Amino acid sequence: MSSGATKRNLFVRSWPFLLVLCLAALFAAERLLIPRPLNPFQARREMMDTWVSITVYDEDEAHAAAALEAAFVRMQEVVEIASTFDPEAEAARLNEQGRLDDASPELIEMLTEARRFSDVSDGTFDVTIEPLLALWRFDPQADAQFWELDTAAQRVAIDEAKALVGSDRIVLGPGARVELLPGTQVTLGGIAKGYVVDQGLQALRDAGIEHALIDAGGDIGVYGGKPGGAAWEISLRHPEDEAPALATFELFEGAIATSGNYLRYFDPEAQVGHIMDPRTGQSAFLSSSATVIAGTCTEADALATAVFVLGPVEGLGMVEGLEGVEAMVLDHDDPTEIARSEHLDRYEIRKKDGT
Repeated sequence: MSSGATKRNLFVRSWPFLLVLCLAALFAAERLLIPRPLNPFQARREMMDTWVSITVYDEDEAHAAAALEAAFVRMQEVVEIASTFDPEAEAARLNEQGRLDDASPELIEMLTEARRFSDVSDGTFDVTIEPLLALWRFDPQADAQFWELDTAAQRVAIDEAKALVGSDRIVLGPGARVELLPGTQVTLGGIAKGYVVDQGLQALRDAGIEHALIDAGGDIGVYGGKPGGAAWEISLRHPEDEAPALATFELFEGAIATSGNYLRYFDPEAQVGHIMDPRTGQSAFLSSSATVIAGTCTEADALATAVFVLGPVEGLGMVEGLEGVEAMVLDHDDPTEIARSEHLDRYEIRKKDGT
């Protein structure tokens, strides 16, 4: 057989294999040059006495579902550490026993951050406020509820409880040991939700999600913006009117949290809001709501409480001294009076009329 015929036969036998290689190369080039579109996927579950919703963008539905599940699992793990109502939770056991020798890294981190924010806010954010909150909660065994007592009786009980309040009454270390001084108890409601959101976001990052938003009842953390370079848009409701939105913010990375006394009260007459001023033992009365934008949801959550307690003047004064933090505060007596930190306009989307 001639060499020319041999080459022709080799080509005939090889061309199917070459065709497969060409098609594979074209497919790979298409994936590189024209990536698959990112689609939104969402999930929503009840957690921490509120609804927690997660939005992610991903190419693959199965991958997105696995990432969403991983985030919810991680968030629930932290909830089961931070709860003071579940007797098996670490925080509840700390309150009951006054000491843990095997505290989890998560509990230690939350308490460490809580002490830091207490220092930053001059004690207006304080997780050891539990003895004061306990005074105001409804007691079915009491002849009279605390808010029904005369001012003198309230003052005596408040002064006694205040002696048990203070972040310096939390003793951390060595190792995994956490201790509360006698009579002191913690409530992590003002920081745990933000921390839970941060942990959920980290779980999504670890799962390979590049664009995500978690909303835990108004404590919102985001990263990556939206595909195509758009920001996440977050609307803030007015405390006295759900529509229209009071303000709309855009975030690519970071978090936003709002504290307000307009939804939860201790008394039936809605006169004693659930956010207490640790300095007075009374309901905070300088703000109707406070919204904080910060780098993490843990930070935004804690600082929103502190700003709410401090009010528009002192609260914004504190914020102006913190890097990467902005705030909006609504006055207590007149919620239409809105105070903004100096650079809040970097995030706020203004309407065409400038409002």
